[in-house]
Amino acid sequence: MHALPHDHIGARIKRLRLERHLTQQALADLSQVPYSSLTKVEQGDRPASPHVIASLARALRVDVANITGQPYVTELRADELDVLIQPIREALDVYDLGADPEVAPRPYQLLDDDAEALLVAVRAGEIKQTASQLPGLIVEATTAAHIAGSSESWLLLASVYRTAYDVSSKLGFADLATIALSRMEWAAQRASSGVVGGMYRYMRALTYLRAGQYRTGDRLIAMGLGILEQAEPGRERDVLTGQLHLGAAVMAGRAQDGGRARGHLAEAEQVAGRTGEAVEVHWLAFGPTNVKVHQVSVLAELDQYEEAARVGQRLDVPNSWPASRRSHHFAELARAQMWTGQLEESFANLLRARKAAPQQARYHATVRETYAGLEAAHRQLPHSFLSYGSWLGA
Repeated sequence: MHALPHDHIGARIKRLRLERHLTQQALADLSQVPYSSLTKVEQGDRPASPHVIASLARALRVDVANITGQPYVTELRADELDVLIQPIREALDVYDLGADPEVAPRPYQLLDDDAEALLVAVRAGEIKQTASQLPGLIVEATTAAHIAGSSESWLLLASVYRTAYDVSSKLGFADLATIALSRMEWAAQRASSGVVGGMYRYMRALTYLRAGQYRTGDRLIAMGLGILEQAEPGRERDVLTGQLHLGAAVMAGRAQDGGRARGHLAEAEQVAGRTGEAVEVHWLAFGPTNVKVHQVSVLAELDQYEEAARVGQRLDVPNSWPASRRSHHFAELARAQMWTGQLEESFANLLRARKAAPQQARYHATVRETYAGLEAAHRQLPHSFLSYGSWLGA
């Protein structure tokens, strides 16, 4: 079996530690990561959990992306995705310049249809297709909103900005995702939409979750729930409320607060009992299935991997669910199984993650770290394991 890539997470942690003239013990003390765990991670003998990565990033005073290696530039270039990022960035920059005199926007319904199609496409895992069509639609929708000035035109623009966030975050461009979210809030304020305002805070909280800044993420969740209380009662508000509780549950789990995590899961489960499966509402995939999927994630964040694997194996995710969500769930389940020594089952779920949404799986940090963990185990796995590594660029 081939060795771990030279620039794996452990190697990056060691390089950053040495740049700061820290011993392993000093970094372990600063991060509250056990010394034995840190040494094994640096040597590539075990993968780092998201909680460990975030703790080390805070101690080293770097972004989580510096440790995970995102964005994966070499693979982006090979897939010709790198050239699609700059046009998105440029389109997001013209938000406050008013109507572009050289742009003649199509009627609202045509723009709305295209915006909805991109929401569906990115959830189907069609990242390249979405990224290539997105800049033009952003520019057109921006001009249309400035001309019309109506709530519906600003909501349409907020939807397109949300898709820019989806693409940016899936490809590992955290800075661009943050810009897209700020544009989404800007448009939502002009539409006076409490629901979209609540959704913005949910998505912004996820960026703090990935960065390991749980306290800020919690404050955003609380703010989002407060904003939703002012929105019109109904299924739409319930779905956003439930989704915020799911985000808070994962946040608490990663912060190793099991009591709060279970409390938020219980709140979400109660809401899902009212809404039923509401996959299509803002394409958040909320409902009883998503509550169970998040239960697996929370258990894994709490390092309860055996329970996470057991719950995940019993969960039947329907094929009608968005491919991106199925792929993410398979990646989470693979991670739990890897930690419990179920190596063949773990790799099988990595294959499922790739089959469901190949473009997303290729750039998914959990997929890559789970693969590295399987490789570090030095166990007998199918020959296809090596080809999977080549596909990842490992």
